[in-house]
Amino acid sequence: MTLLLSPPVVPIALPRLGAMLRHAAPRVLEGMILPVAVFYAGMVVFGLYGALAVAVAWVYGGIAWRLVKRRPVPGTVMLAAGTITVRAVLAGATGSPVLFFLQPCLGVFCASMGFLCTARLRRPLAQRVATDLVPLPEHLLEHPRMRRFFVWQSVLWGCAQLLNALLSLWLLLSQPLETYLLVRTAAVAVLLGGAALISVLSLRHCLRALQR
Repeated sequence: MTLLLSPPVVPIALPRLGAMLRHAAPRVLEGMILPVAVFYAGMVVFGLYGALAVAVAWVYGGIAWRLVKRRPVPGTVMLAAGTITVRAVLAGATGSPVLFFLQPCLGVFCASMGFLCTARLRRPLAQRVATDLVPLPEHLLEHPRMRRFFVWQSVLWGCAQLLNALLSLWLLLSQPLETYLLVRTAAVAVLLGGAALISVLSLRHCLRALQR
């Protein structure tokens, strides 16, 4: 009689929280804080059309800097450049900054629906994102505890992104643009930073429980 034994759970070392924060900080600065600061400064100095031009120049300047340094340009950066160009043209043609910021709000709403609607699937969106960041063996992903973890993460990030989208849309449609830029940037940083911290601590707890 042959006994089928499940493979042992191999210990998986996650980076220390401080190292993860140091790794994420430049990306948060580049992706969330500096673009808003550049747009706001451009609007104060040059007005709406100048701010749109500065925002587009900022993105393409980042691409040019990578090319000069002979660093690869990620596909997401190229996609962001094309998207911001279209948004700037639409906002400039209509004279409405709302159109410039509306598309990201709708994109965040779609992301929230993606997390929530795939929560009970075999490979939810939260699992796909997590395995892109942290390589996890297939047998570990199939463990019932890990499957429950990814269901919980799908709900967590779905609700966080939904709140992000609703808050952003309300600020965009009801508040002055300056208030939108400042309040949304701070609120989203706190909201998504808190969700990310919960995710990291939950994953550590889950992996430790599996290795006992």
